[in-house]
Amino acid sequence: MGNQRVLSLVQPTGNLHLGNYLGAIRNWVEGQNQYENFFGVADLHAITVPHNPATLAADTYAIAALYLACGMNLECTSIFVQSHISAHSELTWLLNCITPLNWLEDMIQFKEKAVKQGENVSTGLLDYPVLMAADILLYQADKVPVGEDQKQHLELTRDLAARFNHQFARKQPVFKLPEPLIRAEGARVMSLTDGTKKMSKSDPAEGSRINLLDPPDAIAKKIKRCKTDLFEGLEFDNSERPECHNLLTLYMLLSGKTKAEVTAECAQMRWSQFKPLLTETTINALKPIQDKYRAVMDDKGYLESVLRQGREKAQAIADRTLSQAKAALGYSVPL
Repeated sequence: MGNQRVLSLVQPTGNLHLGNYLGAIRNWVEGQNQYENFFGVADLHAITVPHNPATLAADTYAIAALYLACGMNLECTSIFVQSHISAHSELTWLLNCITPLNWLEDMIQFKEKAVKQGENVSTGLLDYPVLMAADILLYQADKVPVGEDQKQHLELTRDLAARFNHQFARKQPVFKLPEPLIRAEGARVMSLTDGTKKMSKSDPAEGSRINLLDPPDAIAKKIKRCKTDLFEGLEFDNSERPECHNLLTLYMLLSGKTKAEVTAECAQMRWSQFKPLLTETTINALKPIQDKYRAVMDDKGYLESVLRQGREKAQAIADRTLSQAKAALGYSVPL
């Protein structure tokens, strides 16, 4: 019996930040040899909100290069671009036709983003979770790395898989029911400007996040200006000090130290002592990623070959699943 299969996609909108890395990508890298991995660049998801057509392709390649820079091992990992495999769009339509509308209207992320967009909210934003379900189910994924905020989407995926299997494939289920793969520490990295909000690419405040490609001076500036508090000493798990907990967690994850070690080291520190320590640790942790990223981007032929091989392997699995789904729904086979 082969390794379990892991599937995850990241949108090519804006630079990846520490929240993406510590909450997801690093998890994949650390455990990738245990699984058969498929990691995609979700460029179809990217247009559910206003985007810049002039940079979409370049941003897509940049995300793929960052995957490699963060340590993806191509012996057990396939990297592909979502829009290069038409089965994603086709299965989305098939799943749309069995998805109750109220399931989508109840999704928390849709409600939050719809408020921001007002009357301009797109059908694509409403339908985003069905496309995400299609992404996952196409590859018969056993596990999906998700942050806490994405668990609802995975639950919808499981519900749609079960609904489809029950209605159309009772004897021979078409879809697996995937399980979440969540890291206990760092699964939800918070904003540098508000410790109660998740670090996000969509936050208009650039100082709220540290991007993986930020130069050292930008990292130093953001940490120097990040929100802190007036309490004495530094500590984890004090609900009145969300920023303190977040910054200590960042230091713990980037330094590789345990929670107990960080507690002992930082308990008596002032912010004026801790911020330079966090800055140095962050710069050192990101330097290998930034160096590898530049090397990959300088070799376009290599990057294109990685994406071509990833597409071929992913497409074979996706097309097979799509054919099974269409057969279960009663579609004829092309002559």
